[in-house]
Amino acid sequence: MTSEQTVGMASLPWNDTTLPVEDRVAALLGELTVAEKAAQLGSYWPRPQEDSADGDVAPMQSAFEEGRRDLAGTARDGLGHLTRVFGSGPVDPATGAQRLRELQRYVVDHQRLGIPAIAHEECLTGFTTLGATCYPAAIAWGASFEPELVAAMATRIGNDMKAVGVHHGLSPVLDVVRDYRWGRVEETMGEDPYLTGTLGVSYVRGLQDAGVIATLKHFAGYAASRAGRNHAPVSIGPREFEDVILVPFEMAVRLGGVESVMNSYADVDGEPPAASYRLLTQILRDRWGFEGTVVSDYWAVTFLQSMHRVAETRDDAGVLALSAGMDVELPETSAFFGLADAVRSGRLAEDVLDRAVARVMRHKITLGLLDPDWVAAPPTADRVELDSAGNRALARTLAERSIVLVRNENHALPLTAGAQRVGVIGPSAVQARTYLGCYTFPNHVLSRFEEHGAGIDLQTLVDALDAELPQATLRHARGVDFTDLDLSGVPEALEVVRDSDVVVLAVGDLAGLFGRGTSGEGCDVVDLALPGAQPQLVDAVLTEAQRLGVPVVLVLITGRPYAVGDFVDRTAAIVQAFMPGEEGGAAIAGVLSGRVNPSGKLSVGLPALRGGQPGTYLGPPLAISDDGVSNLDPQPAYPFGHGLSYTTFEVADLGVSADSMPADGTVLVSATVRNTGDRAGAEVVQLYLSDPVAQVVRPTRWLSGFAKVDLAPGAAARVTFEVHADRTSFIGLAGHRIVEPGDVEIALGTASDALPLTGRFRIDGAVREVGEGRVLHTPATVVPAPH
Repeated sequence: MTSEQTVGMASLPWNDTTLPVEDRVAALLGELTVAEKAAQLGSYWPRPQEDSADGDVAPMQSAFEEGRRDLAGTARDGLGHLTRVFGSGPVDPATGAQRLRELQRYVVDHQRLGIPAIAHEECLTGFTTLGATCYPAAIAWGASFEPELVAAMATRIGNDMKAVGVHHGLSPVLDVVRDYRWGRVEETMGEDPYLTGTLGVSYVRGLQDAGVIATLKHFAGYAASRAGRNHAPVSIGPREFEDVILVPFEMAVRLGGVESVMNSYADVDGEPPAASYRLLTQILRDRWGFEGTVVSDYWAVTFLQSMHRVAETRDDAGVLALSAGMDVELPETSAFFGLADAVRSGRLAEDVLDRAVARVMRHKITLGLLDPDWVAAPPTADRVELDSAGNRALARTLAERSIVLVRNENHALPLTAGAQRVGVIGPSAVQARTYLGCYTFPNHVLSRFEEHGAGIDLQTLVDALDAELPQATLRHARGVDFTDLDLSGVPEALEVVRDSDVVVLAVGDLAGLFGRGTSGEGCDVVDLALPGAQPQLVDAVLTEAQRLGVPVVLVLITGRPYAVGDFVDRTAAIVQAFMPGEEGGAAIAGVLSGRVNPSGKLSVGLPALRGGQPGTYLGPPLAISDDGVSNLDPQPAYPFGHGLSYTTFEVADLGVSADSMPADGTVLVSATVRNTGDRAGAEVVQLYLSDPVAQVVRPTRWLSGFAKVDLAPGAAARVTFEVHADRTSFIGLAGHRIVEPGDVEIALGTASDALPLTGRFRIDGAVREVGEGRVLHTPATVVPAPH
């Protein structure tokens, strides 16, 4: 932007930083033509020339190639968003920043009012661009049970994005897992809405504290699709929808102050969220008070015509979505091209258009895009370090704190410090991309550009163990690959078993997109067997090891939980690492060696059965009880919240501040957690509530509060949870949220099935209908306790 333009901008009311934001927005709305208003709700995806490799990075991307408009055709009257300038191809920060400057210059220079576009990028496990830090996947954040670490990570992600000129991030995912077969389980924080909401609030605050807008995904119901199939219909009752699916989103809106929300692709009982006035306006805005922008998932507006078939034409789809409460069409303008004509013809009221434009302009103003000193990308963007030492240190800490020690018979772990022969077997031992989620740049984009490698330093588990155990002799064999059924490498793996004192068997996932991986978007599965020929490898190794008396440590590096029922009793130990990110090798090796004392907890249960689709822990008695009326036992091998340590903990001395409370009261629930072992460690104290008698069927228990506590050997802490009556509320028979009088059972411990402390309190009085703004959080305080 020239200095002459900058001086001129300062004299215009929407560029005047001394005016209130709403005055600047009103001035813009009064100046913009209908065509210019509509253009501010669209977007353009500047796909780089080198992005010609096979394979979409968004659903049905190739189907929209024909007829797509270029930048000149899209931004003639202005532009709302620029899509993934950094995240669509292998672009270094300097090149990406220069592209962003050129694109913004074009957008500003080729419209009457010179309004820049918002630049958005994916940021689920870090800034999705070449050379940026790849943090653990969201499913690992859940296993950490550490909101503070998630917030710190999100702030670092936001700082890196802002440093190169990005304003808006498409994360976090707040879908609650209902079916483990769904490919995008790795993108979620697990199967509990309270855990998901608490960590989601932390991510939102962290990213937005850095000055980057966070976006909640996918609003709502996406993860509850039939048979765990991507984009499949969702058949769900209003009670489950309100009490499970919506909870994390409401927490992020009310407690996190999130500025953006993205719709779900799936239809919910025949209603596509992209066209749902009930979801996008009545619930999100009227009930919860959301004031930000609703952005479409990629091509979701056009899907109203082509996939959902609730609109006859694309233009109709655009009017339908905007009227429901959609504000911005991503990743490219398509259905919204018809909005101006719809206003002129009377099919769309101009005040509906103005409503969305005002929201977008409010963001552009608060982001500084209309300030006189605005620049497209800071001068320092050309030399920013996107994988700094500080980033990597935090990535390693989060990885270490998320790894779950699932089983440890006879103290098989940690591995002994003396010299020994360690066999390392399995595809996850020799392919470091197994640590990375689907939306990391190496798996999301670079997997199609093999000449670029991973773009960051990665260490295989074999190499990490070699560095971690310098006195040991390591032999390794892949055995099988992730997906094919070739068993020709199994004999070599068995030779390694015969030559080992202990075997580390590392199996799991290699994330990808739309069937190009074993986990990730569009990588759904028919059952919960390990991918490819890995079950045969595990069985063969365990059989041979059992014959020889060689202990086997099964290391699962996965994005979803896989069935372990066939293997449990034959392993010496099981370690679950949910896609631990770029520092995953060192983190896993540290746990195996004992340098790291594991403290993660399962954010999804590990099922015993491959089929039969075990449900999550959050179910009523009919869903989870083994009552003998079916030949299928739904109990998991290891449930939600489970996780061991190299030290021991005791949770004791339950305290309940009152025997009863009113229907709008609060009770304090407390206990002492003590490290009874001989080394420092961390334990997650978990509080569950149960409703023994209710007017509707309720879950057998639900997580109401948690606190992760670090303790030295012999040390203790008193953990107190402040439980408001709203935390017992549910949707009653009449369809309203209520607090019902009666007994509430308390269970407190270290996993959903390890709850040694039990008690109860009573809610007195009449049924209370709970209005909007209910208490969504259970504060926990931790204070040292005497030895």
